[in-house]
Amino acid sequence: MPLVIAMDGPSGSGKSSASKGVARALGLRYLDTGAMYRAMTWWMLDSGVPVEDASAVAARAHEPVIESGTDPDAPAITVGGTDVSGPIRTREVTNAVSAVSSVPAVRTRLVELQREIIGTGGIVVEGRDIGTVVAPDAPVKVYLTASEETRARRRAGELAADPGASVAVTQTEQARRDRLDSTRKASPLTRAGDAHEIDSTELSLAEVIEAIVRLAKEHE
Repeated sequence: MPLVIAMDGPSGSGKSSASKGVARALGLRYLDTGAMYRAMTWWMLDSGVPVEDASAVAARAHEPVIESGTDPDAPAITVGGTDVSGPIRTREVTNAVSAVSSVPAVRTRLVELQREIIGTGGIVVEGRDIGTVVAPDAPVKVYLTASEETRARRRAGELAADPGASVAVTQTEQARRDRLDSTRKASPLTRAGDAHEIDSTELSLAEVIEAIVRLAKEHE
């Protein structure tokens, strides 16, 4: 099948940077499925929907018009035509996204959109259930991970503008999210049986990208 690289792994493992780097290196499109769940979460919060109420979230999951770009150099994400690439990265959205993404109606809606974008291939897709649910037939699957401390440090760096986002706080919040994502009934975060696991704790971004590009070329 046309090249689809499925990139899964927990928050802070380096999926986004590595996925974009691989897409650039191989001349492929790029899709951040996590941004789509964040966009849905942002819309729910902005619309006053109680995100811990699964029934309330499910009832309105069909409403937001979410569009995701596939340019690795400018991966835009809009909701109703509004650019939300900045707002979806706040701690408020981060701490609410697991609740929203665990709702089956949300996952059904967004997986359908994701599969439409993946289409005929030629794309690197990152998320938590790409190799297991969204694109289980992807010829190249990677599960990217790193130590909890390393992941927390990376995420805290992304949230540097938020004074409350210390490494310790971020690690606690991240552990909670990992637990929720790994134990939810709908498409839990898990490594596909045929995925290549890469621990990025001691690797540079360039080394991670090189390893994944090598896997892709071996598939050819």
